[in-house]
Amino acid sequence: MMPMLSEIFKAYDVRGIYAKTLSEDVAFQIGKAFVTFLKAKQVIVGRDMRLSSPALSKAFMRGVIESGADTIDIGEVSTDALYFASGFLKTAAVMFTASHNPREYNGIKFCKKGALPINYDNGLRTIKKIIEKNQYKKIALKKGKIIEKNIDKEYRNHVQRFLKGTSLNKLKIAVDAGNGMAGKMIPLVYNSLDVDIVPLYFTLDGSFPNHPADPSKYENLVALQKTVIAKKCGFGMAFDGDADRVFFVDEKGKVCNSSLIASLIIKKLLSEKKGPVIHNVVCSKIVPETISKFGGTIIKERVGHSFIKETMRKNKALFGCEHSAHYYFKDNFNADSGIIASIIVASLVSESGKKLSELLDEFRKYHTIEETNSPVDDKEAKMQEIKNYYKKFNPKKIEELDGITIEFKDWWFNVRPSNTEPLLRLNLEAISETLMLKKKEEVLKLINA
Repeated sequence: MMPMLSEIFKAYDVRGIYAKTLSEDVAFQIGKAFVTFLKAKQVIVGRDMRLSSPALSKAFMRGVIESGADTIDIGEVSTDALYFASGFLKTAAVMFTASHNPREYNGIKFCKKGALPINYDNGLRTIKKIIEKNQYKKIALKKGKIIEKNIDKEYRNHVQRFLKGTSLNKLKIAVDAGNGMAGKMIPLVYNSLDVDIVPLYFTLDGSFPNHPADPSKYENLVALQKTVIAKKCGFGMAFDGDADRVFFVDEKGKVCNSSLIASLIIKKLLSEKKGPVIHNVVCSKIVPETISKFGGTIIKERVGHSFIKETMRKNKALFGCEHSAHYYFKDNFNADSGIIASIIVASLVSESGKKLSELLDEFRKYHTIEETNSPVDDKEAKMQEIKNYYKKFNPKKIEELDGITIEFKDWWFNVRPSNTEPLLRLNLEAISETLMLKKKEEVLKLINA
């Protein structure tokens, strides 16, 4: 049995520290197990700019070809471009990335053909077991081959279709790529359009010399905020390391809550076509209210890309969104794409002639905290304690779809356990800032007691 596999096989992907828990040898074994699991004749392989990605992806590809399958090497791409390749080429695919994690990390995201996600329950557990029990099966006696393929042009055309003929009218947009894959993908998509991109940290560099590629932490947005104001940009965008998430800063340099951005996109998509829209349990209440207002069908789902994608596919949903700035599109093989979200927002600003802050004013109804993590030894016991405490106050609703969600007339909160750490995650929203701050303190006191 290989050591440490349980450390790196997570709920939605494989992730570990390069050369310690995730080595070339482990990647080689995973390549063999992936072919065994899917009986795949071909596997698409993409990678981000992390320093360890070339070595790990090569080792994985060696495992694939030694199992008799071919690999289609699409080189350095964003994760959403990998999903596009899987859908476009109708082939299983893996992406070497650790997204927003520090430089010493790397990981692997997996999908079946058509960008269908593979998580722990529907595949990763089996892949892990194949490695542990050494139960590899070749699909052919002859070695497979490595086929190099460039999908940049097809990806660019695919993303630009979401403009639906809208011109960007010389918009000026500041973009912080965080030395991640957006540094390649943004020029690819935007350079042929009528737009002025003000670039920050576009050099692909897996050592992240400027700041961590994690725009969900607002301290990493400071340079972008300053640039938007100094250069008089229409707005700013910041991407995580593999560019599947995007965060927005308005023309005043203020960070835009992702539920407001989701609501803006929902209004646009539902004005074109009615249908179901998915949101996770911790999105702002403005999201389901917007879906309802513009004639969509509301579907609530657990946090996590594989749950959202599966629910989108089953319900033929138009769009899905998460509080963490993942935006999913039916016309993108139900996969998430920060780049597609960026181009839709750009088209809406251009088309309306309004500032981004003005477009979002329509949805500013609630006051929302940033997701707050607290270390807890017994997560289940603590959640039960919280539930029992608030039951006494006759809440409007208690849901247990993902952790516990408790809703009152003028505020609500969700507490859910981390999949990978001894943490509880708190999301909370209220109709006023005063009430929000008061209730945040109250719930955190209970969590930390």
